[in-house]
Amino acid sequence: MTDQIAEPEVGRSRARKEDARLLTGQTNWTDNIQVAGLLYLAILRSPMAHARIDRIDVSPALERPGVVAAFSGADLADGLGSLPCAWPVTEDIVLPDHPPVAVDEARYAGDPVAVVVARDRYAAADALEAIEVEYTPLPPVLDLEAALADGAPLVHSDKGTNRCYVWPLQTGEAFDAVRDRAEVTLKRRYHQQRLIPNAMEPRAVVVTPLAASGEFTVYSATQIPHILRVMLSVVTGVPEHKLRVVAPDVGGGFGSKLQVYGEEAIALDVARRLGRPVKWTESRSEGYLATHHGRGMIQDVEIAANRDGRLLGLKVDLLADMGAYLMLVTPGIPILGAFMYPAIYKMDAYEFTCTGVFTTRTPTDAYRGAGRPEATFAIERIMNDLAAELGLDPVELRRRNWIRHEEFPYQQIAGLTYDSGNYEAATDKALELFGYDKLRAEQADRNERGDTVRLGIGVSTYTEMCGLAPSRVLRDLRYAAGGWEAASIRMLPTGKVEVVTGTSPHGQGHETCWSQIAADVLGVPFDDVEVVHGDTKASPQGMDTYGSRSLVVGGTAVHRAATKVVDKARKVAAHLLEASEQDLEFTSGVFSVKGSPEARKTIQEIAFETFSSHDLPDGMEPTINAEHVVDPDNFSYPHGTHLCAVEVDTETGQTRIRSYVCVDDVGRVINPMIVEGQVHGGLAQGIAQALYEEAVYDEDGNLVSGTLADYLVPSAPDLPDFVTDRTETPASTNSLGVKGVGEAGTIASTPAVVNAIVDALRPLGVTDVRMPCTPERVWRAVKEAQA
Repeated sequence: MTDQIAEPEVGRSRARKEDARLLTGQTNWTDNIQVAGLLYLAILRSPMAHARIDRIDVSPALERPGVVAAFSGADLADGLGSLPCAWPVTEDIVLPDHPPVAVDEARYAGDPVAVVVARDRYAAADALEAIEVEYTPLPPVLDLEAALADGAPLVHSDKGTNRCYVWPLQTGEAFDAVRDRAEVTLKRRYHQQRLIPNAMEPRAVVVTPLAASGEFTVYSATQIPHILRVMLSVVTGVPEHKLRVVAPDVGGGFGSKLQVYGEEAIALDVARRLGRPVKWTESRSEGYLATHHGRGMIQDVEIAANRDGRLLGLKVDLLADMGAYLMLVTPGIPILGAFMYPAIYKMDAYEFTCTGVFTTRTPTDAYRGAGRPEATFAIERIMNDLAAELGLDPVELRRRNWIRHEEFPYQQIAGLTYDSGNYEAATDKALELFGYDKLRAEQADRNERGDTVRLGIGVSTYTEMCGLAPSRVLRDLRYAAGGWEAASIRMLPTGKVEVVTGTSPHGQGHETCWSQIAADVLGVPFDDVEVVHGDTKASPQGMDTYGSRSLVVGGTAVHRAATKVVDKARKVAAHLLEASEQDLEFTSGVFSVKGSPEARKTIQEIAFETFSSHDLPDGMEPTINAEHVVDPDNFSYPHGTHLCAVEVDTETGQTRIRSYVCVDDVGRVINPMIVEGQVHGGLAQGIAQALYEEAVYDEDGNLVSGTLADYLVPSAPDLPDFVTDRTETPASTNSLGVKGVGEAGTIASTPAVVNAIVDALRPLGVTDVRMPCTPERVWRAVKEAQA
């Protein structure tokens, strides 16, 4: 048996277990998978944003070398149902059919219209050009407001409207009443541009059939193997118990792989039809059209306050771009943000309305933060504008309105109960690290001199709701799934440990953190723990990974399952040591009798004794393995303060981030090194929205930013050095005290950067710059203000 260790694992910066194989290529991506007789899929996509399919003939493709089969949407219709939407947010939501391959009408540029199957991927791709398709162009629907006007062209003509749903929320006093008594009101319109996910690994799927039993194994670069299994069964009719879904190592997702894609259903159906294994891997440019997009909304925000800065109320009206179809959780993404617009602030009235709108663009869905970044951006932007209107420092305005440390737990105006937090501590630490007062003095000096390069300081204080849960709340929000998570601990006879988790990582470091949690509870060495994940056969129960839920829910399930193992082992130890359970101490993996330290058994010795089962308590099963399913009592609420200093050249519009400081509170930290990495990655994506990224369509609905040459993704030289730190107020709603960190950087950083740019230019009369704040847009904002 391995000697026990005493040093705690939780809170320790461990190098990730995953990295050795990932960095050396000794791993298994979906596109690496090769099996005998493998065929390759290629998909023909509509070149038009909106068109009727008058005629399609796939037979010429069959004459091309290496081609095995070709299918139109009509050919596949008998084996494929509509792709699922699991979040119909209102009873009267407009829910159009979503065929994996279009049959009568293409509704966005990139909509699949035909499929070719060949012996290699190049033959399949080449054969696409032989397919004959005749289209009748239909009017594109691109502008959200115009789409709702009478007589507008319809994305789904059978539905009679482009309005998908209207979802209202009103709490506290009536907003009209507080507006009437307010001394100051501000109205602002903010635009959340569409973003295109750029995971390192493109999407891919491999399906292998086993004809003798009617079983199928689906390998997919997915975040949600368990959910995918259920939904593929619904879409294709393959019984769920005949489906095994495996997520191998997955190279990033950021929400884009929280999806049931048509390509996965197509590959499964084609493998069933042909009785052969099938692979599809997207190209990067194909992914820009076919992987769902993020964000995409217009935010009309009104805030009411008194002259002393006290907030009275907030009103938010959203137009949210659904794209052409409702995908897995498309309608619910803006609703996640509905509860976060009040953020960390106290007020008397809150009114929110979201209108979902169909357009002839790629469907939208979850992207890192999923509704929370949009909400944080709107409230933090208008708080800065309110501070300017009142002549208050933006930090001081926030101090006058945030929930104070002693007031937790606190039920905020939208109805959520924040369990813990300390906004004062996080802000004070951030201000000190940033050198806030010194930078303000430098800014005033530059403004007085009239420098052409202006200094701006951006503030963003945020909170978010993580760990999509509990299940009864999700029921009330009309979400089809639950918020629970499962884990099991297997103690092997040799004393090694297998942790089986229902979460499915795609870069977060679950194998490392789950090993640390289990090692601490069980008192075994870190290297003696192995984590099993991402395979519905090896890990049959799970709700997968998204929304910063993995540690909060999945990690808690691991913690509780490990605790159950210790409880079971205690019974065996008491029997073997001839002592009562109450007389046993358990420290660093060792059971010992109080007052008789020489009478001891390690938990790994107990594992072997249980395996042999020669001397167990009467009636006890020969196992100390355990499992646990957690359904959380509440969301978790990380928070923090982000500060950004920028230098803006008013003659060229060029913006340079001079310094960036963030202090986040994510509750108890399992692995500080992984937290740092998550924050850095989140900051990169949030800053990218502020300065660089945007999905751009032309007037015909064609994506003109459809390659990495046109869609600007920042690399390390484009980003500043970050100064990061933490405060720690443990969550009271889970046994680990953790809160979640995966999306924090993205949520907080975008408004910090844009606030800094506007702060630099406000003395020149600029009150807003639309994202992304490119040099041209900044320059134009300056020129328009001067004019």
